[in-house]
Amino acid sequence: MKSNTEDALSHLYTPNPCATNYTQKLPHLIQLLRRRAQEQGEKNLYTYLNDGETQETRQTYGELEQRALAIAAYLQAHLAPGSTVLLLYPPGIEFPAAFFGCLCAGMVAVPANLPYSNRFLASLGATISDAGPTIALSTTATLEEYRPQIERTPALVHLKWIATDTIPDHLAHDWREPSIGPDSLAVLQYTSGSTGSPKGIMISHGNLLHNSAVIHSVFGHSPTMRGVIWLPPFHDMGLVGGIIQPVYAGGDAILMSPVHFIQKPLRWLTAISRHSATTSGGPNFAYDLCVQKITPEQKSALDLSSWDVAFNGAEPVR
Repeated sequence: MKSNTEDALSHLYTPNPCATNYTQKLPHLIQLLRRRAQEQGEKNLYTYLNDGETQETRQTYGELEQRALAIAAYLQAHLAPGSTVLLLYPPGIEFPAAFFGCLCAGMVAVPANLPYSNRFLASLGATISDAGPTIALSTTATLEEYRPQIERTPALVHLKWIATDTIPDHLAHDWREPSIGPDSLAVLQYTSGSTGSPKGIMISHGNLLHNSAVIHSVFGHSPTMRGVIWLPPFHDMGLVGGIIQPVYAGGDAILMSPVHFIQKPLRWLTAISRHSATTSGGPNFAYDLCVQKITPEQKSALDLSSWDVAFNGAEPVR
């Protein structure tokens, strides 16, 4: 899948001299994750701001690999290769482990939005009907919160729900690398369903690697890149830019909930300032919201000098 931004910039793509050679030759994202974990396993990869400000949960490259392989081994023991797996997660470090776990298992990830309303619940049901997963992954806390909706929705109640935070790390030893290549399906990315039934877009490992390479080159990324991302991971910009690109570049990312941003846009710019981030962005409305909601006094306390790349996309750019 190509975003509008990639369509506009793909003709500019040349290999980035900052990129390690192997990132341009890998057949799939599994080998990318494993090489990064081997080379910089102790380096922090994701930092999730639990409250949108100072409370942090961190995950290193090595920890992500271990969690992903444990989840992958569980899936390999219960599903045939190429099966679709629903991912239903709140923002946090649990989603990246489940996403890479699906890929490492040779499965197809189906990221979905949590059903905050009846409209989202209907959209989720349509997504499940189309994708046909038999297993859904989430967290213990999320399953407890959404148990009433699951039990009264036929499309959800028939799924086998697995809380990935209960899968033990030692299962990683049972993992076996699947037989996949660049053309193997990695993700079914669904539209929101706001104007009709959700439509799934088939995205291969090769698609994701190419998209990552274009972003890496045009943004001038290197292992020193640090992103701040509040976009939801089921969204293509949040998934490719916030979850995959830091791994591709060998950098790290500060993650936060879109709700925390909407509640207080200052949190976004404060995170960039506090963590000396180099890359961040979002849809056009996010910049407008900052202009409208952040006071001159609040702006005076920010240091955004590290912010090299401010991207804008996913809706008309003004």
